[in-house]
Amino acid sequence: MIETKGKGLYFTMLIFLATLLLVGCQSQDDEVTIELFNQKPEITQQLKDVANAFSKEYGDVRINVTTVGNGNGAAALQAKFISGDEPDMMMLGNLPDINHYSEYLYDMTDSSVKDVMIPKLLEGATVDGRLLGIPMSIEGFGFMYNKSIFSKAGIDPEGIETYQDFVAAVESLDQQKEELGLDAVFGFSGADENITNHFSGNFTASEFNNNIIDAFEAKTIDWKNGERMKMYADLINKYNVQPLITLDYSQSVETLFVNDRVAMIHQGNWIVPTLNGLDPEFVKDKLGILPVFGDTDDEAKFVAGAPWYFTINKNSDQKVIEASEAFLSFLFDSETGLDHLVNKFNFVPPTKDFDANRIQDEPSQVLYEALMDEKNNDMTYKQAPYGYLKSSLHPEFQKYLSNRISWEEFEKNTKIDFESLRQVQNDHPSD
Repeated sequence: MIETKGKGLYFTMLIFLATLLLVGCQSQDDEVTIELFNQKPEITQQLKDVANAFSKEYGDVRINVTTVGNGNGAAALQAKFISGDEPDMMMLGNLPDINHYSEYLYDMTDSSVKDVMIPKLLEGATVDGRLLGIPMSIEGFGFMYNKSIFSKAGIDPEGIETYQDFVAAVESLDQQKEELGLDAVFGFSGADENITNHFSGNFTASEFNNNIIDAFEAKTIDWKNGERMKMYADLINKYNVQPLITLDYSQSVETLFVNDRVAMIHQGNWIVPTLNGLDPEFVKDKLGILPVFGDTDDEAKFVAGAPWYFTINKNSDQKVIEASEAFLSFLFDSETGLDHLVNKFNFVPPTKDFDANRIQDEPSQVLYEALMDEKNNDMTYKQAPYGYLKSSLHPEFQKYLSNRISWEEFEKNTKIDFESLRQVQNDHPSD
């Protein structure tokens, strides 16, 4: 009897263990993993946090965030596709990127999340009538300035109504530099290609009728406001921390600006999370933003729009595609997702029914109002030919700033490269 009971217990345990293994395998089979490629290092932790919040609500979905930014994102993403290690979701920047990867992108024309977006912002991800991405946020830029330093210097930002007023403010800050404890007036990060790209956007929008479609279809760039860009570039170079062309994002934002060692940097509201992480009181009490006189001496504008889009790889498993769409709906069309965007990312959501009173920092409020009042410049600079910003505009601008070429050569070289790369884009739209 004892032996028989022992055998019965043995077989019962075998059945129990087999059941556990089967359940475990089924659980693993049901789990969906989304590989998300992020090109904005400053929001890496925020993305991971909202991904975890999504996973808690949708327990069988996991999101892995891979981040490569600071000008290296495009090359790293291209390498992933070449190697066959394609992400399921990726962050792409406007029509050249969207067009370049269009054959890989899932058509989101019928996705419900599209319906909550500001319609104009969808233009930056629409190719041949297909919506291939969802705007990530409303961002914009100009000259971020330290209100405390301006106040100590006796400068009223509201009084800067012309380009000459701006120059006078810069000269006044320079004259009081030692008294104010400044290393220099500006902390322009000339090593960062993104800053060069943003800076140029202040001066090129009107050439393309302030329209991203016209900018994307443009076959050349004539630098109609080139002289104005040169004026600003020379002013910055004269009153900037040197060497300007080696000054990077970290030095500019995290060392100089937040520590009151420069009065201004050319940046956007995407730096708010970084500043909050270093000194929340800085954003609350000191952070302001000034527009740029990009077209005339007496009319200044901000550049604002949707610089980045979430896209989905159509070659991913169908369950992964459906989970990716669910994540985007969670992010933009649920209170939990919006709470993360507003309070953790410090983003302005690109949704049409967003309550502007929820915006927490002054620069984002100013940029949002400019966009909604249509008093902004659109992000036409983001529609340049694929590869132009990295291979031509930034290195040529660095050459000018370091006196290796003239401004005439800068305009000539970048114009030639623009035309050549646009031709390549038109001949091979998704190579």
